[in-house]
Amino acid sequence: MLSKAIPPVLLVLCLLSGCVDSYDPQLPGNIDIVIVDGTINNLPEQQVIRLNRSKSDPINGRPGFMALTKAKVQVVVDSAQVIEAHETYDGVYYLPADFRGQTGHAYQLRFTLSDGSTYESTQQVMPDVPPIGKVRAEFNPSSLSPILLDGYTAAHDFYLDTQDPEGQTNYYKWDWKLWEKQEWCRSCEKGAYSINTVVIKYDFYGNAYFETGPDLFENCFYPPPLVNSRSQPYWVYDYKCRTKCWAIFFSAELNLFADSYTDGGPISNRRVAQIPFYQHGGSLVELRQSSLTPSAYRFFKDLEVQTQNSGSVVDPPPTASIGNVQNVANRRELVVGYFTAAGVATVRYWLDRKDTRGAPPGLFLAMVGRDPNPELPPPNYTHVEIKDNHTNSSRPYTAICLDSEKQTSYMPQGWRE
Repeated sequence: MLSKAIPPVLLVLCLLSGCVDSYDPQLPGNIDIVIVDGTINNLPEQQVIRLNRSKSDPINGRPGFMALTKAKVQVVVDSAQVIEAHETYDGVYYLPADFRGQTGHAYQLRFTLSDGSTYESTQQVMPDVPPIGKVRAEFNPSSLSPILLDGYTAAHDFYLDTQDPEGQTNYYKWDWKLWEKQEWCRSCEKGAYSINTVVIKYDFYGNAYFETGPDLFENCFYPPPLVNSRSQPYWVYDYKCRTKCWAIFFSAELNLFADSYTDGGPISNRRVAQIPFYQHGGSLVELRQSSLTPSAYRFFKDLEVQTQNSGSVVDPPPTASIGNVQNVANRRELVVGYFTAAGVATVRYWLDRKDTRGAPPGLFLAMVGRDPNPELPPPNYTHVEIKDNHTNSSRPYTAICLDSEKQTSYMPQGWRE
């Protein structure tokens, strides 16, 4: 099963593979580390800073992962202009919608956690980036590792050409973003989806029953435990989308290149993406070519070596870069991650998948790891019986698309119906 979650997968892998110098996997409760993930770019999109903490379980020593909420986050431009970021999701801080970076300008991250600890990054000057040239996609039935998608290995390999500028050292990183049309919008574990609020009432004998109320709800209703019930049965109901919805996926592997030995030459036929064959329908792919600062490239290169070429978590941890963010009052505190500025060029590509062979797993199975389990319509037995008094719909309901980092109800630019 492939995850859609982006924040910050590679840094967690870095922790688990032992690339933090002081991490001893033999000592329970040894990890308590702030994780920073943020890149300012020149694209007309919202700029995002992510703050998290990795902390060991005091009993088994395994590192957990939690969002750092209620922080004060700022980006300082050219040591003069201060841009405030606002928390949109837990631990995810968005800069103003009209803010974007510019090549040649310097950017620095500052943030203060809810406990008063203050951190700052080094300055990063945004380098320019050449445009993406020719792009091609090729179906490859054995592109992916069989462990990534429960044995499904088919994907489209994407290749691009670009022209490296002459007379300067350039550092590249390639990423991708994928939109897939989504059929199922909501899953309710030990609950049921309801369009309106649900009111708990009791009959003459004291037995509870459920009715819809007058107010809009559009969420999962979770019934209270039954009185004198020894155990609650387990169930999960999945609900189809009532509104249009697109699942969003991001690349999770590092793809880096330095032009040290090819300065000024063409970069040809570079594989920059492997887009899984989730379903037969078309999808929209955005290829992103970033130009990194030298220090950011060194950090990501170290991280690439540790996460993609390391042994087990009990191997002795090699030396690696920690990042460019420090605690202002305690410079010895280890802070993992990197804040940088990067010029980014993009190309959007409509992938019609007409050249595919074989049967894909289906988007729901790829995302969730199982087939959908819809609530049965009346008069079939369901775990939660709700009498509808206020809507013209009948059960099972369909669900609305909730906008998040993982899905959107807005049609992405370049999508083809």
